Amino acid sequence: MSYSERPSDEFITLLKKSGDSDQNVAYAAQREFAKALELPLRKGVLVGNILGDIFETINIEPGASTEYPLDLISPGLEGEHVAYTNPGHGRVPERAVEGDYVTIPTYSITSSIDYLLRYAREARWDIVGRAMQVLETGFVKKMNDDGWHTILAAGVDRNILVYDGDATAGLFSKRLVSLLQTVMRRNAGGNTGSANRGRLTDLYVSPEALEDVRNWGIDQIDEVTRREIYTAAEGGAPITRIFGVNLHDLDELGEGQEYQSFFTEGLGGAVQGSDLELVVGLDQSSNDSFIMPMKQQVEVFEDPALHRQQRAGYYGFAELGFGVLDNRRVILGSF
Repeated sequence: MSYSERPSDEFITLLKKSGDSDQNVAYAAQREFAKALELPLRKGVLVGNILGDIFETINIEPGASTEYPLDLISPGLEGEHVAYTNPGHGRVPERAVEGDYVTIPTYSITSSIDYLLRYAREARWDIVGRAMQVLETGFVKKMNDDGWHTILAAGVDRNILVYDGDATAGLFSKRLVSLLQTVMRRNAGGNTGSANRGRLTDLYVSPEALEDVRNWGIDQIDEVTRREIYTAAEGGAPITRIFGVNLHDLDELGEGQEYQSFFTEGLGGAVQGSDLELVVGLDQSSNDSFIMPMKQQVEVFEDPALHRQQRAGYYGFAELGFGVLDNRRVILGSF
C-alpha cells in the first residue's frame, strides 16, 4: 500500500469506522487499522533507509543472545579486530571487543502520530496518509542515524584519513578514489592470497562531490566518459562507478551537514588541512562486518487514550542494534 495512493474501499470503510462516535466501534476499527498498517510500514522502513545494503539484518528470537564470535570472521586473527556497537539512544558508539566475541546491544526505537477523528470519519486519506508517512519517517530517521554513527565511529578509530594532496581543496578527484583503494588494501590485513581480502567496493560522498564529477575536464576523463556524464538521467548520479568502486551520494554528507558534523563534533574527527568534505569508503565484498540484529520488527498499536481529545493515534516500536565487527572494513577520506 502506498500512502500517496487512495487505498481499497474496504480499507476506507475501516478508516471511517475508526472515527465512529461509538467508542467500542472506533476502538475495534482502530485496532484493525493498526494491524493493517503494520506490514506496509515494515516494508517502507526498510525501503526508505539510506543504509542501503550495508547492514545485514539478522532476526533474533526474543531473549536470545546477540553474541558474534570473531573466529568466524577471520580464524586466528581475532586480536586484530576492532568492533564498534551502538549502545542506545543519544550515545556515541562504543569500542566493544570482548575476547573472542562481540556482544551487540539492542534497544527499542519508537514513533507515534495522531490526527483529528473527523479526518477518519470523512475518509480524508490525503491527511491520514501523510500522517502515516510521518510515522514511517520517524523509524527511518532513527535507523539511518544510528547505523551511520556506528560506521563513522568505526572509521575514526582507525586513525587513517586519505586525501589527494595535489587536488584543489574541496574538489573531488578520481585520484582520491584510487588512493582510497590502495590504502584500504594495504591496511585491510592479510596478503595477496588471503581469502576475503579487504578491498574498497563502495564510496559514500556528498551531492557536491558528484557535482564535481559533472565538471571534470579533459585532464580528468576522456571525451567518451564526459559524454556519458552529460547525458546521465535526471536525478541519478552522473557516474555510478569509478575504478570498480560504486558511488553513492548522501545529503547528510558535505560541509556543515549532519553526518560530517557528527564526525567533527561528536567524534572529534577532522578533515585534512584545508579540505572541506568527508568521504566514507566501505568494503562490502563479504557480509562479515556490518550487522543489524533485530529482536522485534516494527509493531503498530492504536492509542485509545486520545479519544477524549477527539483524536486518533497510533504508535509503534521495534528493537534492534547496530555493530561493525571489523573496523578495517571502513576507511575515511577528505577533499
